[in-house]
Amino acid sequence: MDLTSLEIFRAVAAEQSVTRAAQQLQRVQSNVTTRIQQLEDELGVPLFQRDGKRMALTDKGREFLAYAERLLALAAEARQAMHPDLASGTLRLGSMESTAASRLPAVLARYHRECPAVSLEVSTGTSQALIEGVLSSRLDCALVAHPDALHREDLAGQALERGLCASPVFHEELVMVLPPDHPPAASPGDIRVGTLACFARGCTYRLLAERWLAEHRSEGTPLQVREVGSYHAILACVSAGDSAGIVPRSVLALYRESPALTALAVMPVDTLLVWREGYATAAFERLRESLLAR
Repeated sequence: MDLTSLEIFRAVAAEQSVTRAAQQLQRVQSNVTTRIQQLEDELGVPLFQRDGKRMALTDKGREFLAYAERLLALAAEARQAMHPDLASGTLRLGSMESTAASRLPAVLARYHRECPAVSLEVSTGTSQALIEGVLSSRLDCALVAHPDALHREDLAGQALERGLCASPVFHEELVMVLPPDHPPAASPGDIRVGTLACFARGCTYRLLAERWLAEHRSEGTPLQVREVGSYHAILACVSAGDSAGIVPRSVLALYRESPALTALAVMPVDTLLVWREGYATAAFERLRESLLAR
């Protein structure tokens, strides 16, 4: 078992194809196939189920992938740690959709100018998925909203949970957007639509909105949820007239022509930069400095 074999295994797991993994890694197919077979022989378990050309992880394969991710992340961190004054290598940053759209463009442009040797990989997801990505070493750090951090004032670099450190970097105001023809609303009890347009479970903003609405809805009145994949879709559902939507005000500010919707303030929420305890590379430290100095 060596790092090259782990990288090949991870690529095949991600692509679910030897052919595509070989193309990505710029290796011949036979070499990729041989490496996977050698790894399975060494471990004594099948890592993939072969279905024609499709390669799907077995249960043992999924278990081993978690170890492979951690080993590869630790190796990358070790290489970067040997040059603590040089920001280089790859940094994998996760972000909520709203943060990526409204907060990151200027910050990352400046970061790229200051740290051109860093290959920055940015992906988006719900806060829960991003936190799990950091804990499993699929991500090096992430920008999330965490419900347990709503009332904490001491999070500047402190432990949040399960070996996770956090620092507040952005301050958001969540608003509930209502259809154009909705009667005037001054409080949650005035909301007349029964459907909430939001992201999938794992989204902290959705969780907070559900709690906020549940506290003010009549007992026995169910809240319907319409899961969508973008803020454009949330605003489209609200504009159609049968849904409310939970949105950071900074996202609404991105629209040159603001939708003719009512925005009812819900609560302030901090966006946190989270990382694993002990994780420290020059690339990450420069990013954290850029976020705090925005």
